[in-house]
Amino acid sequence: MTGSVVLVATPIGNLGDISERCLEALRTADVLAAEDTRRTRALLSHFGIPASGRLTAMHAHNEAAVAARLVEKVADGAQVVYVTDAGMPGISDPGARLVSAAIDAGLDIEVVPGPNAALAALVQSGLPTDRFAFEGFVPRKGRDRADRLGAIAEEPRTVVIYEAPHRVGALVQDLAELLGAQRRIAIARELTKVHEEVWRGSLGEAVEHLAEREPRGEYVLVVEGAVSEEPGEDDVRAAVSVALARGASGRDAADEVARTLGVPRNLAYRIATELRDSR
Repeated sequence: MTGSVVLVATPIGNLGDISERCLEALRTADVLAAEDTRRTRALLSHFGIPASGRLTAMHAHNEAAVAARLVEKVADGAQVVYVTDAGMPGISDPGARLVSAAIDAGLDIEVVPGPNAALAALVQSGLPTDRFAFEGFVPRKGRDRADRLGAIAEEPRTVVIYEAPHRVGALVQDLAELLGAQRRIAIARELTKVHEEVWRGSLGEAVEHLAEREPRGEYVLVVEGAVSEEPGEDDVRAAVSVALARGASGRDAADEVARTLGVPRNLAYRIATELRDSR
């Protein structure tokens, strides 16, 4: 009989946020894989759950080898629980490798949902939540960092970013220079903890805000998406010309451009008629 891989969300700060399902999974696991065994051991101790030789470390430096070993244990019938440092595992941590390995092996995967810093910050930000992009940690330097920041600058959805306290000032400075000082941002830190803080303002103001204090705690940045300008008549004319050149009728060209650019159909049709009559 095969076991299963169970991803278990743990509190991101306030231990009162733990669920009964989480506690049950921690109590009954045959193997407890953790990104940081010290943090997990402290969590288990707080709730009176024995580690009893079940703990194993799975982090960025050993995830491939450990994931393979854990999959073998699951295939032999073990219940393997994976927890990250805090929050929902499998997001910006080695849990994703374990899930992939388990899927490849045809094994069962369960999720015990719970606290998540990205979503907690997003819903408190005051920025649009209907569509958003999670960026995790931005590369620290080089071409990878430049490419990622460039993509963020053009992203129309609200963007959620994780950052460490000693790098958050530099990241916000880079964002302000690339995205513009007026782009809105919410900066959340120490979510659910005693010193929880959510600051809201522009990127330009955020640079000054962070310069005035020593950054402490883990940060979540929620950045306003890029606002695209409304297409003008020249944009509509260019798009209609392309559609007509492909052989579309005036009516079809107008329908296509109105749908694609989000402009009134009568405007697109008027331009299509003008262009067709001028040929």
